[in-house]
Amino acid sequence: MAINPKPKPAHLFSLLLLFSLPILSLSASDAPTVYELLPKYGLPSGLLPDSVKSYSLSSDDGTFVVELDKPCYIQFDYLVYYDKKITGKLKYGSITDLKGIQVQRLFIWFDVDEIKVDLPPSDSIYFLVGFINKKLDVDQFKTVRSCGAKKNRASVPCGRLWKRVIEIEEQFIAHNFMMAKLPTPVDEVEMLITE
Repeated sequence: MAINPKPKPAHLFSLLLLFSLPILSLSASDAPTVYELLPKYGLPSGLLPDSVKSYSLSSDDGTFVVELDKPCYIQFDYLVYYDKKITGKLKYGSITDLKGIQVQRLFIWFDVDEIKVDLPPSDSIYFLVGFINKKLDVDQFKTVRSCGAKKNRASVPCGRLWKRVIEIEEQFIAHNFMMAKLPTPVDEVEMLITE
C-alpha cells in the first residue's frame, strides 16, 4: 500500500513564507531612488538636492513626501530653499500642491506652488510662483546638486521684510512730524476782512 500523506496547512504556509522572503527583500532593495523616479515622470532628476534621506509616494493619487537631512539652499538661476520636508502631488510632467520649496527674488522669498515641463519635452521647465509662471532652462536641473547652508544672510523672509518696512516708515513719519512747523493757531491770525 502506498502512503499518500496530505500536507498540513501550516506546512504549506511555512513553505510559502520561506520562498516569499527573498522576493520581499529583493523588491524593497530594488525600489528606485527619488532621483531615478523623477525621470520616469518626465521631470529632471536634479530638482531635488543630494541630501534626500527618504521619500514615499502614494500609487493612488501621486501624493509624495520627501525628507531631507536638513533644510538647505542651492543656487540655480535663482537661489532655491529646500525645507526639511517637501510635499506635493506627482503626475507625469508636473508636481502640483508643492510645499517646502521657495525661491528668492529681489531679497524676498516666494513659495514655489507648482513645477511642470512641456509635453513632449523641450528645453524649458516652469515654476509657478503665486500667479507668475517663470520659464527656466531645464539643463540646470538635470544634474543632482549638493545642498548647502545659506552663505548670504542679507535677505529677509517676506513677512519680516514688510514688518521692517512699516517700522522704518513709522519712524520716518514721526521724525518729519516733529521737525515740521505747525501752522499758526487761528486766534493769533490778524483779522484782514472787515464788514
